[in-house]
Amino acid sequence: MLLDRSKQSVAYMIREITHICRSIKNRAPGSEGEKRAAGYMADVLRKDCGCADVTVESFSEHPSAFYGFFYFTAVLGVLCALGFFIRPWLSLLFGGCTLLLYVFQFTLYKQIIDPLFPKKQGTNVTAVRPCAGEVKRRVFLNGHIDAAWEFPLNYHCGGVVFEIPGVMSLLGVCFYMTLSVLALRGADGGIKTAALWGLLFLPFFIAVAFTYDSKRIVDGANDDLTGCYMGIALLREMERLGVTLENTELGVILTGSEEAGLRGAKAWCKKHRDDYSDVPTYIVSYDTIHDPRFLMVNELDLNGTVRADPGLCGAFLAAAEKAGVPCKKGWVPPLGGATDSAAFTQGGFRSVGITGLDHKLEDYYHTRRDSYDNLNAEGLENCYRATVLFVEAADGGCLER
Repeated sequence: MLLDRSKQSVAYMIREITHICRSIKNRAPGSEGEKRAAGYMADVLRKDCGCADVTVESFSEHPSAFYGFFYFTAVLGVLCALGFFIRPWLSLLFGGCTLLLYVFQFTLYKQIIDPLFPKKQGTNVTAVRPCAGEVKRRVFLNGHIDAAWEFPLNYHCGGVVFEIPGVMSLLGVCFYMTLSVLALRGADGGIKTAALWGLLFLPFFIAVAFTYDSKRIVDGANDDLTGCYMGIALLREMERLGVTLENTELGVILTGSEEAGLRGAKAWCKKHRDDYSDVPTYIVSYDTIHDPRFLMVNELDLNGTVRADPGLCGAFLAAAEKAGVPCKKGWVPPLGGATDSAAFTQGGFRSVGITGLDHKLEDYYHTRRDSYDNLNAEGLENCYRATVLFVEAADGGCLER
């Protein structure tokens, strides 16, 4: 019954996403726009989706720190290069700090320098639709409300060019750190000449500071209103058709500030770690559902460092196959970022991230092209149909077998 209405559900998603992009601008992490969009979706969940429990919660964060760290690494990279000509150990010091920031703040999403940036309030929404009988399990469908700051290089030049400054700056830091070690060990021949040639890395160190444009917020139609409305559209259609799951509470978690380093999902896990331990609880995170060629179950997340729940991976792949929808195994690779699934997994929940884009950085990824006129109805419908069968299978107990 729900599958028969998949095209109508997709049409609803596109209408709603278009409305939000047009009427609620600038949904930056921790912004008033993020809060307004959260309130709007919470009202939809209350009025149209049969959710008995809808909560809107705020959390404290420092959203500018996630990409603001690039300013620190740009300065540290320059100091790493110039410090070599003063004292080699200075180059090691500044270079080491640069690498630590890249690894912990950017790759692992740790909050190392967050307190150095202004505090703001992010917004999360949680909603649950009751089941008909005894509650034996709970499934949350997750998307993130906020939209990203634009990546100018990706917009003007494409993903490969966008990644060059970061990669080259890391190589430059490693280059000078290696020279510093050699100098401290007494090596001499050619080191100063090599260090002078190494100054060619300076433009890349400086270019890192211009990785993102803090004054331009993209619409975020695909990334990630598609993820938000994958769950909302399903709950709405269930309410319209009078469909109720037998033993499974179905809900949504709409997180804020995912683009600031999964801050909303991290805050949600901290607040609700013990609230949903009464029955097995599963979370499916959707992020950028666009290209049907790349509908993907990400077995590894967070730059390839966090493993998703194998049972959920297999169940979604089986549902997609049953729906006749192309879907493959994949991962979020280094420099690919993360989905909220990584934060839920780290928070102790069984979770998986579903994406619908090429992780080699599409031209709309974090650019102004990510708007309502660049949605893909086929990609949305494929993911929706797989989700319907996944939820039905979960209600049949497939996740506990």
